[in-house]
Amino acid sequence: MATLIPAFSTCSQRMTAGERRLAQRLEDKLEADYLLWYDVPVGTKRLHPDFILLHPSRGLFVLEVKDWKLSTLQGEADRESVTILTEAGFKTVRNPLEQARDYLMVIAQQLGQDKLLVQAESRHRGKLAFPYSYGLVLTNITRKQFESAGLEAVLEPNLVFCQDEMYESVDAYAFQQRLWNLCTYEFGEPLTPTQIDRIRWHLFPEVRLSNRQLSLLPDQPDASTKPIMLPDLLQVMDLQQEQLARSLGDGHRVIHGVAGSGKTLILVYRCLRLVEETTKPLLVLCFNVTLAARLRQMLHAKGIGSDCVHVRHFHGWCGELLRRHHLAKPSYNEFQGEAYVSKLVQRVIQSVDAGIIPAGSYGAVMIDEGHDFRPEWFKLAAQMVDPATNSLLVLYDDAQNLYEQKAKPTFSFKQVGIQAQGRTTILKVNYRNTKEILAIAYAFAQEVMTPTEAREEDVPPLIQPQSAGRHGPPPELIKLPSFRHEADYLATRLAQMHGRGIPWNEMAIVYRAKWMAEQLYACCQHAHIPVEWLNRDQDSQLYDAAAPSVKLVTMHSSRGLEFSVVFVPGVGYLPNKHNTPEDEARLLYVAMTRAIDQLVLTCDRDSAFVQRLEEVLASKHMATLGSHTL
Repeated sequence: MATLIPAFSTCSQRMTAGERRLAQRLEDKLEADYLLWYDVPVGTKRLHPDFILLHPSRGLFVLEVKDWKLSTLQGEADRESVTILTEAGFKTVRNPLEQARDYLMVIAQQLGQDKLLVQAESRHRGKLAFPYSYGLVLTNITRKQFESAGLEAVLEPNLVFCQDEMYESVDAYAFQQRLWNLCTYEFGEPLTPTQIDRIRWHLFPEVRLSNRQLSLLPDQPDASTKPIMLPDLLQVMDLQQEQLARSLGDGHRVIHGVAGSGKTLILVYRCLRLVEETTKPLLVLCFNVTLAARLRQMLHAKGIGSDCVHVRHFHGWCGELLRRHHLAKPSYNEFQGEAYVSKLVQRVIQSVDAGIIPAGSYGAVMIDEGHDFRPEWFKLAAQMVDPATNSLLVLYDDAQNLYEQKAKPTFSFKQVGIQAQGRTTILKVNYRNTKEILAIAYAFAQEVMTPTEAREEDVPPLIQPQSAGRHGPPPELIKLPSFRHEADYLATRLAQMHGRGIPWNEMAIVYRAKWMAEQLYACCQHAHIPVEWLNRDQDSQLYDAAAPSVKLVTMHSSRGLEFSVVFVPGVGYLPNKHNTPEDEARLLYVAMTRAIDQLVLTCDRDSAFVQRLEEVLASKHMATLGSHTL
């Protein structure tokens, strides 16, 4: 069965009757290695072909679909235009076959700029390395009617699918053969998975993972230029992520996902879509300030301004609501610390319940890292969704639940006003970390990560991660005489890695205690290493991921972030005596899983965590964890 993006259940309501029949036939009669996209905007020009089909061996097809009947075609017609009879009278429209051809030519021109998608040898040198063609599907005209009406004069018959060629009773091979006949040539080897990802990278900019790659191609392809030198690695959402992102319909939705499963990417894509569909602003909430800054930057890189999407950390948003409606915030003199935060939130809840702060003021609400939210916070956020859209998205990973575990009993989403039964998705595959990094992180925190007993769908689950299988250097645990030696060692390694071409902003030091940060920051400055201490003070809360500096960040604030290289110093001081070992294990798990390619841990003394890490690293079968329980 072929993969349709978006899922049929999501897009069928906006399809014509003929498009629905065709989508069902394509899904049922094509094999699993076919990819299908329905009405998905293509490229920088945002073209809207009805269907795009992609197959490793058969290549790429663009299909336009018309539910015309013979009675519709009563006017003049030629290769450029067709006059059809509508309820409003005669109307001249573009010849749909020519429209499909134009779509294909723009796509081919875009893909032809990529040297890894064109043939390097043979008589087809410089042309795309796979077949491509286009066609028209007439869902209400049979082949006999097509011929008797003389439509072959304006519609090339070999490029037209007719009604009787897509009946449910048609043999699957005959159906596929009719599709293959749209293309009169074939050459080269089948497309590799990497090439298919590159095609998706070009066609659908919204699935690109790296914002730095967004500017690699011009908005208007120039056919006269040589292929652009693109990197060999172009990262995109995997197909499950893309299908999920494009298939999120109306109503309340919950996505449970392990660290690195692409939850935030789905949130960004959701914003891209919803900002075009609602007149009210969207609200994105998370717990920590650093993640809020990163989300704002990701949305800005996609062209979404702060006037369309408000990204806030939860308590900052609460304070903003009170200011906006001229309501007093709690007194800092009367309430401090957690008491102040609790009073702040309670004041907002009471004001919404009393109608002083209006509910339903956002076109959609999205919550990232929802595992840090308390039940009453969810209830408040759900109240702020416009009933006309009823659009609420919660992203959740209980394994990263860091804040006040004992104060957050198990709850169901239904209890807090989130109606997501039947609209819950689980993402188990970690795409961020290498197999080696994920293996040590999981093995270390296995007691924490062990799934809870089976729960109802409406209750947040604890999910074990599965590795995507990407490999890299093994994580390191370096023992040194003192923490000062740890700081000096990290400064040396940072300089070495930068000398090998790793940008400063792709490296981070994730620490547990403030005194560690003070020494690390001073040591980096002494070594002339540009370093940005996140959340050091009020001014440093505006995290700039692109700034050319190493990021110095707490374990708590690192959640939601990712870096090519991550250093975790001071492991010998863990677990922190002020928290439970379980909570500290979660923190270290989060810190380790921030690393995309390389993880370096250091210590100057033994501790329970050092001993556990040594056991894991010494285990002969650690490297195989990713292919079994991971």
